[in-house]
Amino acid sequence: MVAAVVAGATWIVLAALPVGPGAMGPAAAQEATPAETAPAGARIVISLADRRLYLTGPDGGTRSFPVAIGRPGVPIPTGDSSVVRKRRNPTWRPTAHQRRDKPSLPPAVPPGPHNPLGRFALDLGWPAIAIHGTNEPDSIGRQASGGCFRMLPTDIETVFAATAVGTPVQVVRASLAAPAAVRPPVPAVTAAAPPPVAVRPAAPSAAAPAPIAPAAAPSPPPEPIPDPRCGSVTAPLRRMICDTPALALLDGRARGVQERFLAGLADPPARAAAAYALIQDERRFHERVSALCWIRSGTEADPAVAAAAQSCLSHALDQRLTDIAERIAGLNGRAHLASRP
Repeated sequence: MVAAVVAGATWIVLAALPVGPGAMGPAAAQEATPAETAPAGARIVISLADRRLYLTGPDGGTRSFPVAIGRPGVPIPTGDSSVVRKRRNPTWRPTAHQRRDKPSLPPAVPPGPHNPLGRFALDLGWPAIAIHGTNEPDSIGRQASGGCFRMLPTDIETVFAATAVGTPVQVVRASLAAPAAVRPPVPAVTAAAPPPVAVRPAAPSAAAPAPIAPAAAPSPPPEPIPDPRCGSVTAPLRRMICDTPALALLDGRARGVQERFLAGLADPPARAAAAYALIQDERRFHERVSALCWIRSGTEADPAVAAAAQSCLSHALDQRLTDIAERIAGLNGRAHLASRP
């Protein structure tokens, strides 16, 4: 298995995993999508240790997404199953066990902002177990569900669109994240000295030597721009970015790169479209950071918690600079095309 990080998404080539059919779980028929055929090679593997879902396409490329798994004490199914039904705007119906634990639960929750399933659900072969969205994005990456696998709204939409009914699903306890391959050191090779060669001095030339053009000075990096919200922000992770100089510098650099790019766009419509795209990217970035680097409010003073969160944030912000550069390259190309007569 080989892992690599490309533009913020982890791509992993997984060895073939045995899968088998599962029993069909309950779901409302009127909410199901039309029947589909899963393409050969497509599969989903969920690692409980990683708290991530690995989606492999027919071409063998694999993307991974953070998930929430069952709370401590909640049994989590493992082994082989499959996607038996796809539902858009699903209705959530609490199980008898859930209503017994919490009698105030309604018999059903229709689609909407209060629906715990979000806008998309993939029912699995285990009864009452699904991969679905959530109305609690802060729970992603944690042990927080009643046994299902929750995903961020943007991630479940991607997985839902790329998955067909019948796609094999396997849930494993082991980690699937592979460390980066280490290249062995190359031994130094001492080359034999060539024999001396007599060189006849060249006749003097009357031509004057050509002047050497000075190398162009590289353009200075953009000045970091501080987050104007730092004066009032209270969320632990955002507060940590504002208060930690190294993190604030990375965050400010990302903001500076974006501002310099936008300032260089002379066409107002192109500038407005690029600004909107970058704002959407920033919103998605903070959703992911909230899931991946999550800390419980009030524990940020714990040195171990703070160190782990700062390390996670540093990696995420550093990767964000790369993502922004790639995003700007694409936006810049579209801006040039739009400005042509």
